[in-house]
Parts: sequence; C-alpha cells; structure tokens
Amino acid sequence: MRAKTAAPLHAWDLLPKDAISLQKALAGAVVRSNRFGSGGRRAVRHVAGVDAAFADGGRIIRAAAVLLDYPGLDVTEKILIERPTTFPYVPGLLSFREVPALLEALWQLPAAPDLILCDGHGYAHPRRFGLACHLGLWLDTPTIGVAKSRLTGSHEEPGVAKGDVSWLLADKGLRPGERIGAVLRTRERVRPVYVSAGHRVSLRAAVALTLGCTTRYRLPEPTRLADKLSKAHRDGG
Repeated sequence: MRAKTAAPLHAWDLLPKDAISLQKALAGAVVRSNRFGSGGRRAVRHVAGVDAAFADGGRIIRAAAVLLDYPGLDVTEKILIERPTTFPYVPGLLSFREVPALLEALWQLPAAPDLILCDGHGYAHPRRFGLACHLGLWLDTPTIGVAKSRLTGSHEEPGVAKGDVSWLLADKGLRPGERIGAVLRTRERVRPVYVSAGHRVSLRAAVALTLGCTTRYRLPEPTRLADKLSKAHRDGG
C-alpha cells in the first residue's frame, strides 16, 4: 500500500485510561465531510475491507485486508497477518486492540485504497472516535464504519426494503439528538447494519458508498470478505 509513516500518530502501548483520554483528544481531528482524491466520490477506484478475528483464546489476532476494484467489486488482493494480541478487550477501545495489526495488513496491499470499509464503528461511538475514525486518521484515508450491532445511540427501525434508512441519534453526551450514524437495510427484511462516517467521508456519502459495495448479502463485500478471511482456518479462540 505505502511505506509506514515516519511520524506515527501516537504510541500503542497505553493503559486503557490513557487510551480513553487519547480518543477524546483525537476526536476533534476527524474530518466528517467528503475529502476524497480529485474528482470527489468518482475518485474511488479501489476500496479495501478490513476485519480482525482472534485465535488461541484471544492471544493471537488475525487481521485481514481485502482490496477490490470499485464499482465492479472484483477482488484484486487478499492479505492476512497474524501477530500476538497486545491490548486487552475493553468495550469502546476496540481500535487499540485491532488497528496495529490492521495497519500491517493494509501496508502489504499492492495499491493504496481510495476508501476503506471497516467492520466496526466510526463516529457512532461514545467518544465519537471508533475504529474507522482511528484507522482513517492514522492513514489520512477516507474510511467508513459498518458494524453489525449498535454500540451507542437510539433509532427507529428502518423500512423493510433494501436501501431504507433510519438515523442513529445520540442519546447522551455533549449533543443529545445529534445524528451520529445510519441504520441501513442492505437486504430486504434482513437485519440492518450500522453505518457511520470514519474520516474524510460524510454520513450521507458513507451510506451511499456502503450500498454501492453491497451485493446480495447483508454485509458489503469488502467487510464480508475480510470477515471471512480473518476467520478462515482458525485454531482455538
């Protein structure tokens, strides 16, 4: 994908309380408007999906990155790396557990994606700094969070047709009622997914691009394939 940055955003060996403080400090740097390459959303020619799974009772993380062309969604590369898990499981701090390994997988891709879809949340996070925000800010790359379940906020049920949306609203924090994500039906009468902006993408564009990456499955192809790859041939956990 690209050489590792010479100036890392921060160190990863943090205590959970320090990680929370860092999330709060970095949240203000996230860009929630469209900042794609020249040509706007039309500049998206390659999209990556990332996900992670755990083996050996959680001691090993398996990070997957899948590169696809867009809008054709043909797979051009799959990368899977394994490394020891270095951060505990703490709700709301998933990025500190997964992003270091996801970065290693992304750096091995033959081309830099124009957009990354993450299996996790972005702005729809208690501190508005979920995994998609963290990864996007680190790489300065447009990112979208597409999660299977709700982490925070409240919403009405969307309609039953593919493409139906209801808004995920903050139910606490500095701005109760703020629109923090979208509850998107990606397949008729199938459970919706939770879409939120990560970095350099607006919420409306995140919804449109997620639908553009979705075929006949509930999950968009980039994260569906990354999820499948990360779980292939696991031993233990």
